[in-house]
Amino acid sequence: MTTETPAATERTWGAQSMTAPLLDVLVKAPGPAFEAAYDEIAHGFLRHVDLESARREHDGLIETLTRLGTRVHVLDVETDDPDLVYVFDPLLIASGGAIPLRPGKPNRAGEPDVLEAWTRAHGIPTLGRIEAPGTVEGGDTCWLRPDLLCVGRSLRTNDAGAGQLAAIVGGDVRTFDLPYWKGAAELVHLLSVISPVADDLAVVFLPLLPAGLFELLSDLGIRLVPVPEEEYPTLGCNVLAVRPGVVVTAEGNDVTRARLEAAGVEVHAVPLREVGENGSGGVTCLTRPVLRA
Repeated sequence: MTTETPAATERTWGAQSMTAPLLDVLVKAPGPAFEAAYDEIAHGFLRHVDLESARREHDGLIETLTRLGTRVHVLDVETDDPDLVYVFDPLLIASGGAIPLRPGKPNRAGEPDVLEAWTRAHGIPTLGRIEAPGTVEGGDTCWLRPDLLCVGRSLRTNDAGAGQLAAIVGGDVRTFDLPYWKGAAELVHLLSVISPVADDLAVVFLPLLPAGLFELLSDLGIRLVPVPEEEYPTLGCNVLAVRPGVVVTAEGNDVTRARLEAAGVEVHAVPLREVGENGSGGVTCLTRPVLRA
């Protein structure tokens, strides 16, 4: 699909990159639905939510992003869906406009409409959307280049959805099958195993990295920073680049941080035990890039 992109001086949206300077981002603060998440086993939370701690951590994330030069927009909507806090998953914002996705997790079915209402209210047109029987979650999408999108087929993103997304964004779209981790009940998203931090550098969890993706990274000359297995559950692989070589990570992943810093990366670690780790969502999951330079 060919679409017109706003002139660079006029752009207010577009994020076909994981590492270009992050100018605008959308977040959703945890509220009553997040506090009650553990009451329903299907939500997959690890324990009862301490809402005060979750809000404090989320505020800290906003403060860090603001200090690093990113404009933060807060989605002022409350539904009965605790996963709405993880705003990366329901929608992409490509150069041509927003793409409401179709999450494979049942309680997230209404999220794309909520985010599309926000994008439309902020002048962002809808480029296309994922329709049944397709499913795609944002956590299974990763831009390696503005014209190269990787899509992971997982428990939440199927082949039909990946095909629809490829038709909408155009360019080079590569699809990789993701393995299960400790049984099929535990979800592995693509961004659970790779986080680009610069054009030539990415954090990866090698035990789950698809062989084809490993080969592609090698072909592109992208160096790898491996995450140790003990830091995978604490979101060590979920890293948000605010510009090339400057990242925000979850606190407590000291080995990964040391390896990033040894590679020349500036690391800003924030506590995310309650708002992130409890719901298995890291810094990337908690942010929906709206505009990257």
